[in-house]
Amino acid sequence: MIEIAGQTYDLSDPVVLSVLIGVGAFLLVLILLIVTVRRAGRSGTAAQELAVQLGRLGHDVQTLGHHQQQLSGSLQAVSDTQANAQMQIIQTMEARLATVQQQMSERLHENAMKSARSLSDMQDRMKETLHGSSKRTSESLTQLQERLATIDKAQTNIEKLSGDVLGLQDILSNKQTRGAFGEIQLNDIVGKALPADSYSLQATLSNGRRADCLVHLPNPPGPIVIDAKFPLEAYETLVNADTKEAAQRALGGLKTAVRAHIKAISERYLIEGETADGALMFLPSEAVYAELHARLPEVVREGFAARVWIVSPTTCMATLNTMRAVLKDARMREQAGAIRKELGLLHADVERLGTRVGNLDRHFNQAAKDVEEIKISAEKAGKRAHRLDQFDFEELAEDDGKVVPITSS
Repeated sequence: MIEIAGQTYDLSDPVVLSVLIGVGAFLLVLILLIVTVRRAGRSGTAAQELAVQLGRLGHDVQTLGHHQQQLSGSLQAVSDTQANAQMQIIQTMEARLATVQQQMSERLHENAMKSARSLSDMQDRMKETLHGSSKRTSESLTQLQERLATIDKAQTNIEKLSGDVLGLQDILSNKQTRGAFGEIQLNDIVGKALPADSYSLQATLSNGRRADCLVHLPNPPGPIVIDAKFPLEAYETLVNADTKEAAQRALGGLKTAVRAHIKAISERYLIEGETADGALMFLPSEAVYAELHARLPEVVREGFAARVWIVSPTTCMATLNTMRAVLKDARMREQAGAIRKELGLLHADVERLGTRVGNLDRHFNQAAKDVEEIKISAEKAGKRAHRLDQFDFEELAEDDGKVVPITSS
């Protein structure tokens, strides 16, 4: 774009381009004339020609001015056309803008309606969700209260259990009460495994020693003693040892305590001719039993050599079940004669029952025969009654051969 005398011209316009080209040509011709005049200088002919050329140039300038006027008119017409086109474009844009504004207004109204409906639906869903959440929260609170009640109950049980544990600790801290605890556990296991008449608790032997339990097994092996021992102090020292040297010392203490118990049982409860040649040492703790077998197997072997077998609650139950089988077998052998006598009587009863069944079978056969004869007689009587009912005396005469004559009175 270029502005001349307040008018704006577009350089891409063909008319403007032609005017510019004409002006350029005029300037080129003028430059050539000046160059020619300088070269001719002194020649008059050249001056005349220059005058002629200047005259032509003036004519061309007039022509160019005329063309410039025409170009100015053309430019004015183009400017007016462009202004009209701009006005049309503006009007068209305004119309389109109005249409777009109306469409946008309609769409905004429609979106507002949709948003209102969506908001209403969302509010309904939120109400339902809040109602459901309130209901679930109420249920959760109810369940929480129940669980809290359960926890309170469990806490009460835990407190009670803590008291029981403290009581158990008090029991285990005293040797006498600890011995009573082992005896009570042994009594419970023996009572569950054996019949009541097959053992004695706190039985006194001929040497004046009192055994915690004496199982009355038949000879051999004979009555066997079970004595409860609980080396708790030595075991707790071993468990609480925090150094290797302390653990070794505690292990030695546990070994000494168990050896002393084995020796005491071997000397007190193995009486020749009165008890079996072995006894059981009952440890009321699986942990102590496992510790002995894991870390002191030589002590267990020493017990075997002294004919004292160390048992825990589990192995004691298994051993007592074996003893129960032995007792059952012994009692069956004792009752073998009575069983054979009863079997003989049972055989006689079976033979007698067979004889009576045969007699009853004969009676049934005779009764069946009598019933068959009775059925034949009944059939004949029925036939005769039918004939009498039909006054068919001729057939009766044919059957019997005798007819009772009818006499007139």
